[in-house]
Amino acid sequence: MLRKLAKAPGLVGAAADLGRVFVGDKAAREAQASANYSEVMAQFGAEFVRADRSGFDIVMDGINRVPRPLLTFATIGLFAYAMIDPIGFAVRMQGLTTVPDPLWYILGSIVAFYFGARELHYRRKMRAPSPEDVTETVAAIREIEALRPDPEPDKAAPRPNAALERWRTARAS
Repeated sequence: MLRKLAKAPGLVGAAADLGRVFVGDKAAREAQASANYSEVMAQFGAEFVRADRSGFDIVMDGINRVPRPLLTFATIGLFAYAMIDPIGFAVRMQGLTTVPDPLWYILGSIVAFYFGARELHYRRKMRAPSPEDVTETVAAIREIEALRPDPEPDKAAPRPNAALERWRTARAS
Protein backbone atom coordinates (compact mmCIF):
# COMPACT_ATOMS: atom_id res chain seq x y z
CA MET A 1 0.00 0.00 0.00
CA LEU A 2 2.87 2.37 0.80
CA ARG A 3 4.27 1.71 -2.66
CA LYS A 4 1.04 2.83 -4.23
CA LEU A 5 1.07 6.05 -2.11
CA ALA A 6 4.64 6.71 -3.11
CA LYS A 7 3.59 6.59 -6.77
CA ALA A 8 0.95 9.27 -6.17
CA PRO A 9 2.95 12.34 -4.95
CA GLY A 10 0.01 14.64 -5.50
CA LEU A 11 -2.08 12.62 -3.05
CA VAL A 12 0.63 12.78 -0.34
CA GLY A 13 1.01 16.54 -0.82
CA ALA A 14 -2.74 17.02 -0.62
CA ALA A 15 -2.88 14.99 2.60
CA ALA A 16 -0.05 17.07 4.08
CA ASP A 17 -1.82 20.30 3.13
CA LEU A 18 -5.05 18.99 4.65
CA GLY A 19 -3.18 18.08 7.84
CA ARG A 20 -1.73 21.62 8.05
CA VAL A 21 -5.24 23.06 7.84
CA PHE A 22 -6.30 21.24 11.01
CA VAL A 23 -3.01 21.04 12.92
CA GLY A 24 -0.97 23.90 11.50
CA ASP A 25 2.67 24.09 10.60
CA LYS A 26 4.86 23.74 13.68
CA ALA A 27 7.84 25.51 12.09
CA ALA A 28 5.64 28.46 11.06
CA ARG A 29 4.15 28.65 14.58
CA GLU A 30 7.59 28.65 16.17
CA ALA A 31 8.86 31.30 13.76
CA GLN A 32 5.83 33.50 14.50
CA ALA A 33 6.28 33.01 18.28
CA SER A 34 9.95 33.95 17.98
CA ALA A 35 9.09 37.07 15.97
CA ASN A 36 6.43 38.06 18.51
CA TYR A 37 8.88 37.57 21.38
CA SER A 38 11.51 39.68 19.62
CA GLU A 39 9.00 42.49 19.02
CA VAL A 40 7.83 42.43 22.65
CA MET A 41 11.40 42.54 23.95
CA ALA A 42 12.28 45.40 21.60
CA GLN A 43 9.25 47.37 22.77
CA PHE A 44 10.05 46.61 26.42
CA GLY A 45 13.65 47.74 25.94
CA ALA A 46 12.53 50.92 24.20
CA GLU A 47 10.55 51.92 27.29
CA PHE A 48 13.76 52.16 29.30
CA VAL A 49 15.95 53.93 26.73
CA ARG A 50 15.31 57.65 26.97
CA ALA A 51 17.92 60.27 26.27
CA ASP A 52 15.81 63.14 27.63
CA ARG A 53 15.57 61.95 31.25
CA SER A 54 15.40 64.78 33.75
CA GLY A 55 16.68 64.70 37.30
CA PHE A 56 13.10 64.31 38.49
CA ASP A 57 12.69 61.18 36.32
CA ILE A 58 15.86 59.69 37.75
CA VAL A 59 14.77 60.38 41.34
CA MET A 60 11.29 58.95 40.74
CA ASP A 61 12.76 55.82 39.15
CA GLY A 62 14.91 55.40 42.26
CA ILE A 63 11.96 55.91 44.60
CA ASN A 64 9.90 53.37 42.64
CA ARG A 65 12.58 50.76 43.29
CA VAL A 66 12.57 51.26 47.08
CA PRO A 67 9.35 49.56 48.39
CA ARG A 68 10.11 45.93 47.56
CA PRO A 69 13.62 45.81 49.06
CA LEU A 70 12.46 47.91 52.02
CA LEU A 71 9.62 45.50 52.80
CA THR A 72 11.95 42.54 52.41
CA PHE A 73 14.66 43.89 54.68
CA ALA A 74 12.12 45.16 57.21
CA THR A 75 10.60 41.68 57.46
CA ILE A 76 14.04 40.15 57.97
CA GLY A 77 14.69 42.88 60.58
CA LEU A 78 11.54 41.83 62.45
CA PHE A 79 12.91 38.29 62.72
CA ALA A 80 16.18 39.66 64.09
CA TYR A 81 14.31 41.91 66.54
CA ALA A 82 12.25 38.92 67.73
CA MET A 83 15.49 37.05 68.52
CA ILE A 84 17.24 40.00 70.17
CA ASP A 85 14.36 41.20 72.39
CA PRO A 86 11.52 38.64 72.46
CA ILE A 87 9.56 40.47 75.18
CA GLY A 88 9.79 43.82 73.41
CA PHE A 89 8.82 42.17 70.13
CA ALA A 90 5.80 40.49 71.76
CA VAL A 91 4.69 43.80 73.27
CA ARG A 92 4.88 45.55 69.89
CA MET A 93 3.06 42.72 68.12
CA GLN A 94 0.36 42.73 70.80
CA GLY A 95 0.00 46.48 70.29
CA LEU A 96 -0.65 45.88 66.60
CA THR A 97 -3.86 44.06 67.51
CA THR A 98 -5.43 47.42 68.41
CA VAL A 99 -5.02 48.74 64.87
CA PRO A 100 -8.49 48.91 63.31
CA ASP A 101 -9.24 46.53 60.45
CA PRO A 102 -9.89 49.29 57.88
CA LEU A 103 -6.35 50.57 58.46
CA TRP A 104 -4.98 47.08 57.88
CA TYR A 105 -6.96 46.92 54.64
CA ILE A 106 -5.45 50.20 53.46
CA LEU A 107 -1.93 48.99 54.30
CA GLY A 108 -2.67 45.67 52.61
CA SER A 109 -3.86 47.41 49.46
CA ILE A 110 -0.72 49.56 49.35
CA VAL A 111 1.51 46.49 49.71
CA ALA A 112 -0.60 44.59 47.18
CA PHE A 113 -0.23 47.49 44.76
CA TYR A 114 3.55 47.37 44.97
CA PHE A 115 3.58 43.60 44.48
CA GLY A 116 1.17 43.72 41.56
CA ALA A 117 -1.95 42.25 43.18
CA ARG A 118 -5.45 43.66 43.62
CA GLU A 119 -7.11 44.34 46.92
CA LEU A 120 -10.41 42.50 47.30
CA HIS A 121 -12.12 45.03 49.57
CA TYR A 122 -15.68 43.79 48.88
CA ARG A 123 -14.97 40.50 50.66
CA ARG A 124 -13.98 42.12 53.95
CA LYS A 125 -16.14 43.40 56.75
CA MET A 126 -15.05 46.80 58.03
CA ARG A 127 -14.83 46.64 61.80
CA ALA A 128 -13.22 48.94 64.36
CA PRO A 129 -11.76 47.35 67.52
CA SER A 130 -14.30 47.06 70.30
CA PRO A 131 -13.57 48.26 73.84
CA GLU A 132 -13.27 44.60 74.86
CA ASP A 133 -10.56 44.09 72.22
CA VAL A 134 -8.58 47.04 73.57
CA THR A 135 -9.01 45.82 77.16
CA GLU A 136 -7.77 42.34 76.21
CA THR A 137 -4.81 43.83 74.38
CA VAL A 138 -3.81 46.02 77.32
CA ALA A 139 -4.12 43.02 79.69
CA ALA A 140 -1.97 40.89 77.38
CA ILE A 141 0.69 43.63 77.21
CA ARG A 142 0.78 43.82 81.01
CA GLU A 143 1.21 40.04 81.23
CA ILE A 144 4.04 40.14 78.72
CA GLU A 145 5.74 43.05 80.51
CA ALA A 146 5.58 41.05 83.76
CA LEU A 147 7.73 38.37 82.08
CA ARG A 148 10.76 40.65 81.77
CA PRO A 149 13.63 39.03 83.67
CA ASP A 150 14.85 42.25 85.24
CA PRO A 151 13.50 45.75 84.91
CA GLU A 152 15.55 48.28 83.03
CA PRO A 153 18.14 49.90 85.27
CA ASP A 154 17.65 53.49 86.38
CA LYS A 155 19.51 55.60 83.85
CA ALA A 156 19.99 58.52 86.29
CA ALA A 157 21.91 56.55 88.94
CA PRO A 158 25.07 54.95 87.53
CA ARG A 159 26.23 51.70 89.09
CA PRO A 160 29.42 51.86 91.12
CA ASN A 161 32.58 50.78 89.35
CA ALA A 162 34.65 48.67 91.74
CA ALA A 163 37.85 49.01 89.70
CA LEU A 164 37.50 52.80 89.56
CA GLU A 165 36.90 52.98 93.32
CA ARG A 166 40.03 50.89 94.03
CA TRP A 167 42.07 53.14 91.74
CA ARG A 168 40.80 56.29 93.47
CA THR A 169 41.56 54.80 96.90
CA ALA A 170 45.07 53.76 95.82
CA ARG A 171 45.73 57.19 94.32
CA ALA A 172 44.53 59.02 97.42
CA SER A 173 46.87 57.05 99.69
